[in-house]
Amino acid sequence: MLALENVVAGYIPGVDILCGVSLSVQEGEMVCLVGPNGAGKSTVLRAISGLVKISGGNVRFKGESIAGRRPEQILARGIAHVPQGHSVFPRMTVHENLLMGGYSVRDRATLRGSLAEVYEMFPLLKDRAREKAGNLSGGQQKILEMGRALMLKPPLMMLDEPSLGLAPKTMANLFDTIQQLNRSGLTILMVEQNARQGLAASHRGYVLELGREKFHGKAHELLDSPEMAKLYLGGSTENGSSYRRRSEVA
Repeated sequence: MLALENVVAGYIPGVDILCGVSLSVQEGEMVCLVGPNGAGKSTVLRAISGLVKISGGNVRFKGESIAGRRPEQILARGIAHVPQGHSVFPRMTVHENLLMGGYSVRDRATLRGSLAEVYEMFPLLKDRAREKAGNLSGGQQKILEMGRALMLKPPLMMLDEPSLGLAPKTMANLFDTIQQLNRSGLTILMVEQNARQGLAASHRGYVLELGREKFHGKAHELLDSPEMAKLYLGGSTENGSSYRRRSEVA
C-alpha cells in the first residue's frame, strides 16, 4: 500500500533529517517505527503526508507517486495523519471536532453515515458528543483525534507517538483500541516512543537511527533480538519475550 524509496528530507535546505529511508507497509498491516529521539521518526510521517519537503527519493501510495503533493491532496487520496501531542479544537464540542474531520465531504448523507460509524466504533465519543473537547482526558482526546481522522474513511492511518504523556493503564487501553482498528481492516503506520508496547502491538517494525534504517523485521523478532534489547528496549530479550507473551501480538 505504501512504499518509501530512499527518501531524503529535512526542514532546512541542505540539512537532511532523513538520509535515504526506505520502508513499506502492506495492506492490513500495522507497522511500528521506533528509535531514539532525533532519529527522524516523526519526520518520516510528515514527509509522507506532505508537511516536509522531500528532496530525494520517492513515496508511493497504492502504486502512485505522491512525493511533492500538497497535504490536502495526500489526505484526499486516503492517508490520515494523527500528529504527536493533542490536536483537538478544545473549545469546540466532540461532535464539532468530528465534523471538522469531514469538512471536505460535500454529501450530507455520506457525512452522516461516517459520523454514525465513528460513534458506533467509539461509544465514548457518542456519550460525550456535546462536551467541549478540552474537557476530555489525554487518552480520550487521542481517541477523538483518531475518530476525526476516520471521518474520511482512509485506508491508511499514521499515528505519531499515540502514547505520549499517557498513564500506563490509559496507554494499554489506547493500544487495545488501535489493535481493534487494525483488525477491522485499517492499515496503520505508527511512530511510538515506547518500543516494547509499539512492537508488541504490530506485525512488523523498523528501527531508525540518525535518519537511516538500522534494523527491520517482524515485530516479535525485533523484540527477541539481543542487540535491539540492549540498544532500544532497555532490557534483556528475556524481558522482551515475556512482555510479548503478555501482550497480544497482532
